[in-house]
Formats: sequence, C-alpha cells, structure tokens
Amino acid sequence: MPTENQNFPTNGSVTDAPPEALISMRNIWKTYQMGTEELHALQGVSFEVQKGEYLAIIGPSGSGKSTLMNLIGCLDSPSKGQYWINGNLVSAMTDDELAAIRNKEIGFVFQTFNLLARATALHNVELPLIYAGVGAGERHERAQATLASVELGDRTLHRPNELSGGQRQRVAIARALVNHPSILLADEPTGALDTKTSYEIMLLFEKLHAEGNTIILVTHEHDIAERAHRVITIRDGEIEKDERIK
Repeated sequence: MPTENQNFPTNGSVTDAPPEALISMRNIWKTYQMGTEELHALQGVSFEVQKGEYLAIIGPSGSGKSTLMNLIGCLDSPSKGQYWINGNLVSAMTDDELAAIRNKEIGFVFQTFNLLARATALHNVELPLIYAGVGAGERHERAQATLASVELGDRTLHRPNELSGGQRQRVAIARALVNHPSILLADEPTGALDTKTSYEIMLLFEKLHAEGNTIILVTHEHDIAERAHRVITIRDGEIEKDERIK
C-alpha cells in the first residue's frame, strides 16, 4: 500500500503549467468517509493520455475503475491531486464548471444506452446540442450526419423500442460524438449485447479511433480491453499495470 504524501497538491493549488497531454492525472486520491473509517477508493493514481489514444481501463469489481471513470468523466472530483483536461485544471472546478466541461469535452457511452424511450433516434442525438445552445437547423443537420456516420442514417425517426440492442448502442455512440468531444468515454459498452453485436460495436470503436477520436473504454472483460491499443489495470485503487499492446 502506498504511503499518502502529505505534500502532494490539493485541488486548489497549481504546481506547474498545464501539460501538453489531453489528460493528465497526478497523484489522484479518492477517499470516502465510512463512519469513523476512511476508505481509499483510489490511492495516488497518475497517468497521461495523449490525443488520439485508444485506452482501456480494466479491473475486477471493487478495484476502483468505476471511481476512476467518474473522475475522468468529471462526474466527481478527487479528494487530492490534480486532474487536467485539455489544459483545464478540472480538479479545482465548481459543479457548474464541471458540467460545462462535461458537455464540451466528454462524450459518454453507457452499458444501458440511457436513451429517452419516447424520443426518436434523431432527437436523442440532438440532446447534447440542445444543452449547448445550438440552433434547431444546425442541430438537426449535425445529428443526421452523426447517425449516418454510425450507419443509422435510415433509422433517424425510429424510437428505441423499434431498434435492436446494437442499434440502440449506435444511437448512444452518435449522441456521444455529436458535440465533437475531446474524449469518448465508454462504460462497459458491450455489457448488454450478445457476442456478435459486441464484435460489431468494437469494430465501430476501431473505426472511430482510426478517424482520430480519443477513446477511453472501461470494462471488466479482457477480450474487450485487448481491442484497445493500451491497457491500464486497476487493483485495490492503484495502477497495477500500464501497457501498450498495439
């Protein structure tokens, strides 16, 4: 177990200039108070992600990978340490600032798709653009183009219950991409899919990566993680391995 460094930077302190990496995590700790005890979900995690990388984060249940995903996605803040995205020190941001960064920098893909049941595929994909204040005409055009890019150009007016599981995940991926985020963050994106459909979705991720997208995939499945080009293994809140495989 690492010894907690009493001198590493707190959320509000900036020790040096923003790094050139797209993502930089420096000595990240996430601690939860459980009665009189402290639970360290992450313990001194440090790594960088360059623009255009395809990274998988893998670990067993309780390893800290979900906590790490929430921090990468700006859904939570670290207890200690510094986290930079695109030159922004997000570990020192307020909740409102984090929400703005999430909408601008991060596209989320979830295991359960998280689509609006009564909305068409087109409207589901338009949602991030609505939050970003994009006008109706441009919104419509961008959502249609993004659906076409994930091979759903002929399903724009279908609702989720009229689509297969794989098609629903493609809608979710289109929604994640429509704002042109810096990072595509996928949480167990094949967890609700059969083997054949999982393979098709992973081929789509490979296509998106080849087009220049930065992808971070969180999974507990080794065969899925091995489709990425770099794998970080988390265990007991620490990085056990960080290896390039392609």
